[in-house]
Amino acid sequence: MTFKSKLMGAAASVAMLAGAAPAMAEDLTVAYFLEWPMPFQFAKETGMYDEALGTKINWVSFDTGTAMSAAMASGDVQLSVSQGIPPFVVAASAGQDLQVVDVAVSYADNDNCVVRADHEIDKDSASELAGKKVAVPLGTAAHYGFLKQMEHFGVSLDSLEIVDMAPAEGEAALSQGAVDMACGWGGALRRMLGSGNVLLTGAEKTELGILVFDATTAPTSYVAQEGDMVAKFLAVTAEANAMWADEANHAKMLPVIAKDAGMSEEDAAATLKTFVFPTVEEQLSAAWLGGNAATFMKGVADVFVASGSIDAAKASYEDNVNAGPLGGN
Repeated sequence: MTFKSKLMGAAASVAMLAGAAPAMAEDLTVAYFLEWPMPFQFAKETGMYDEALGTKINWVSFDTGTAMSAAMASGDVQLSVSQGIPPFVVAASAGQDLQVVDVAVSYADNDNCVVRADHEIDKDSASELAGKKVAVPLGTAAHYGFLKQMEHFGVSLDSLEIVDMAPAEGEAALSQGAVDMACGWGGALRRMLGSGNVLLTGAEKTELGILVFDATTAPTSYVAQEGDMVAKFLAVTAEANAMWADEANHAKMLPVIAKDAGMSEEDAAATLKTFVFPTVEEQLSAAWLGGNAATFMKGVADVFVASGSIDAAKASYEDNVNAGPLGGN
């Protein structure tokens, strides 16, 4: 199966499910990632969400943002925490009616591609990637970053053998020498670095306009029908982020977060140092949900269209951003 057909297959599956109404069950099911430590997990494990929302929340872990989109399309999941913008854009472009309701985390150093060390390829010799085999989780933030880096270095996608692998699978393949480069995030990326090197640092990517951030997302119909529930959920998330912003709380929060993320405290702390959690005020500004987020989504979609990964982009993604619940409206 080709690079494009795999991604289009995922988009088509989501599109087929897009008409399914999200479940309006008494319980709320929320998707999240393992090995992706965030302050919300302290609130998750200490019952802050259940108390504020007055209902039991079911938490389900996923491997990729594309799987989150499919689960929201089928109605199995009502909210996804920290879904990457690229998989969100793929689903929205395929016709799934989704909305970004907050900026979950910004991270430039925790999503990247790693080249096997024995190739001795760096940013000055990136052209030597031609003919190499690359593991990429299609339709994710890592996929978008990969495409932008290859564009920057002038490496033709047709010159690469691209295989669709979740980050953990890509890391294993990289360490075994089955692939020459692998892309991913979180714990998998940290382990990848034991086998090779990145082409661009987070700061270098940001300077080139390769932004990396995740959002809390939900089906548009769910936000419309359960706006108060979404607002309460986001308020707890903001409270947990504010708690983490005070370093005095790290000692009590880190063990809980690390355990829930399935990580050691040392690894969780190292990952969290690469994360930025924008305040509600920052999220509501023009830099994020007040304008730039929708513009960025359009840019991501256009890159995917240009690379042949999706057939078409929407004219605008403004209706895919809803800051109402976050702003208390």
